[in-house]
Amino acid sequence: MAEKGLPAPKIAEPTPPQSPDRRGLITGGVGAALALVGGAALLEACEAPGSSSGLKITVNGKAHSVKASPDTPLLYVLRNEVGLKGPRYGCGFSECGACTVQLDGKPVRSCVTKVSVASGRAVTTLEGLGSLAKPHPLQKAFIAQQAAQCGYCISGMIMEADALLRTKAKPSTVEIKTALNGHLCRCGTHYRIVRAVQVAAGTPASAGTFGA
Repeated sequence: MAEKGLPAPKIAEPTPPQSPDRRGLITGGVGAALALVGGAALLEACEAPGSSSGLKITVNGKAHSVKASPDTPLLYVLRNEVGLKGPRYGCGFSECGACTVQLDGKPVRSCVTKVSVASGRAVTTLEGLGSLAKPHPLQKAFIAQQAAQCGYCISGMIMEADALLRTKAKPSTVEIKTALNGHLCRCGTHYRIVRAVQVAAGTPASAGTFGA
């Protein structure tokens, strides 16, 4: 109610809602997104599924086109794109050896190796050594000696041992332990692991016989 002697205040008529400019809203939204994340990053994130980075790698004798960026760890590409389960993620810092694969026959830690490093080189994983129908001698020896308990680390150890046996057919116990020194086994099956490598090499199992 207006005070005595003062005119009543005028109340503005409500403004009818305006139809939004759909094109303007979309343009403004896209512009804001570009400003926030950067045009290049947005375009990269919006790549169509199935697009390729242009990088190619050869894994176990087969060529594969890589979708991930060149600086992606090789381990992620092997598991997520190639679909292999041999190399395992253990620590991500090249400390445990569970991710070990071979590049041109030499063992590398795939968790810290960029996939671009594998371009033009031969990548070999546990699956490339043997199969269920025709296992590699090392795989047969590890099974026969029951060298695995949980088995999580064994893939990397076999890949390391294979590289060793191809450079030294009859390694000594010390040489085997030295080669596998950087691989961690939390189950504690170390004696069986050494025996398995000795059996595969055809050398006397100095660490004892099966069941010891």
